Amino acid sequence: MSSGRFAPSPSGDLHVGNLRTALLAWLCARSSGRTFVLRVEDLDRVREGSEQRQLDDLAAIGLDWDGPVVRQSERARLYDAALASLAGRGLVFECFCTRREILDAPSAPHGPPGAYPGTCRDLTETERAVRRRERPAALRLRAGTTHFTIHDALHGTYEGPVDDLVLRRGDGVIAYNLAVVVDDAQQGVDQVVRGDDLLSSAPRQAYLATLLATTPPEYVHVPLALNAAGQRLAKRDGAVTAREIGPATFGIVAASLGLSGDRPADLLDTFDLMAIPRDPWVFVPPA
Repeated sequence: MSSGRFAPSPSGDLHVGNLRTALLAWLCARSSGRTFVLRVEDLDRVREGSEQRQLDDLAAIGLDWDGPVVRQSERARLYDAALASLAGRGLVFECFCTRREILDAPSAPHGPPGAYPGTCRDLTETERAVRRRERPAALRLRAGTTHFTIHDALHGTYEGPVDDLVLRRGDGVIAYNLAVVVDDAQQGVDQVVRGDDLLSSAPRQAYLATLLATTPPEYVHVPLALNAAGQRLAKRDGAVTAREIGPATFGIVAASLGLSGDRPADLLDTFDLMAIPRDPWVFVPPA
C-alpha cells in the first residue's frame, strides 16, 4: 500500500516548524488515500526522552499514524543487505578521507564545493591495505553519474549533483542517505514531504533508489519556518515548541497554511497542496 511518512530525529523537542511539516505530510497522505507512517531516525543524534516527547506532541496536535513506530536503530539487517547488494555489483569502495581532507582537496569535476573528489576511488589493494592501518574505512557508492533529475510537486523538475556518497561511516554507522532510501522502499513510502532545505539531497537519494531497484518517491519539499531575523527556526528562538505554546499550537500551525479547524481531519476537505504559501513561514512567538 502507498504511504506518506514523517521521520524525525530524536535529538530534541519538535518546534512549530517541524509540526507544520508533519501536518503537511499527514494532509498530503490522507488526502491522497495513502497510509501515514512514522519513523524515528535514531542512527545518530539521540537525546534521552526525546522520542516519546515527540510522539506525544504529534498526538497532541491530533496527528495519527498507521502501524507501529519504526526505528532505524532496529533495522541494521535491511541496511546491511542493501549494502551487500551494491557491493556485489562493484558499486562500493573504501574511503579513508577525513572531512577536512575532502574540504581541502580540489573539488570534484562538475561537482559542488565540498563534493567528494574521488580520492580513494581507484586505490590499489596495496594502497588500501596501508590506509587501513591508519584509520577505519568508510564505504562510498561508486556513482555512475554526476547529476540526476527528480520531480517535486512544488518545485517542478529539479536536477542536482550526485557524487560518491557515503553509505557507511568509518565508525560503522550506516549513513542517512542509504538508510532513508531503504526505509522508504521497505515501508512502501511513495510520497516524501519534508523541508525544502533537503531538496538538494533528493537527486542523490533518488539515484540510489534506482540502483536498489526501487522507484523514487514523489517529492514535496515545503517551505521552512524562520524566525523574525529570517533564520531557520530553532529552540533558541524562545517559545517555539508545542509544550511552550500550549493548546493554541494546532491553530497557529493550521493558520500558517491558510487553513482553519479544530483538528487535522477538519482540514482535509479544504486542503489543496498547490494553494499552500510558497514563501517561508516567519514565526513570531505569541505574547
